[in-house]
Amino acid sequence: MTTLKSKLQEDLNAAIRKRDELRSSTLRLTLTAITKEEVAGKEKRVLSDDEVLKVITKEAKKRREAADAFAQGGRAESAEREKAEGEVLAEYLPKQLSDDELNDIVTQAVEEAKAAGAEGPRAMGAVMKIVNPKVAGLAEGGRVAAVVKKLLAG
Repeated sequence: MTTLKSKLQEDLNAAIRKRDELRSSTLRLTLTAITKEEVAGKEKRVLSDDEVLKVITKEAKKRREAADAFAQGGRAESAEREKAEGEVLAEYLPKQLSDDELNDIVTQAVEEAKAAGAEGPRAMGAVMKIVNPKVAGLAEGGRVAAVVKKLLAG
């Protein structure tokens, strides 16, 4: 069975052979982040595929935020580079939920939470508790929270 980490490693080697600079540098940075995570605790350990996915998600988010920052700073070239790296990483992540899919999941959760008696500001936490396990890795936290807020505001 191939682990996600070994798949990244194989893809890195292939990218190096093809002289694909963008892909090889992106994968190299991501593998470094994974290794850093593996030695972060008291003892070195091997990350599970789920943990590796979390690292990739974090790296992809960093690229998005950097791309936005560069775009706002008028550095289009750097923004494009960050975006391109984000797209490389996206290939390793589960397909993100569409707005409609996310809306449906949150709508259901809002109904569940209200049925359980959650109202007002407390409802936000109750809804997030129901939604988060269903959308883990499929939608970014900020995006989920925004939809929950919107639907709770009615």
